[in-house]
Amino acid sequence: MKNLFILFVFLFTSPAFSQSADQLQVEQLIQNSFDEIFSKYDATKLTDFYTEDFLLLEHGELWDMAFIRDYLGKAKSNPNPPTRTNRFEFIKTVVEGDRAWVAYHNYATISRDGKVLRELYWLESATAIRTERGWRLDMLHSTRVVQEK
Repeated sequence: MKNLFILFVFLFTSPAFSQSADQLQVEQLIQNSFDEIFSKYDATKLTDFYTEDFLLLEHGELWDMAFIRDYLGKAKSNPNPPTRTNRFEFIKTVVEGDRAWVAYHNYATISRDGKVLRELYWLESATAIRTERGWRLDMLHSTRVVQEK
């Protein structure tokens, strides 16, 4: 029993375990940011997930915080907005100290009244920094992937 306790203490205090916890937090940051910002169009959540100087490179366009706030305002004004459901497949997440980068597949299903309007797919990468308030994304790069039908 004592050996088992020592093993647990070693595992949960080792750098490998904290690295895994940080990786999970960064991946949750990606998921939660899309769910709160791009599914709910909630501009008040931007600083919960992004740094003030955040940049999104969206398929050849540059989206800064002002652009994103404007986009969300327009989307939120739609009286019958579609529902966006996000799904991610993480390729690789690397944490080095207070900096992280992540590569992933981003899938979105856009529907209205239970009917799927379209399926979208992007290949993305992001960088994040650890702040006093937790992990925040400072850059995201997004490339649409054309799916064959």
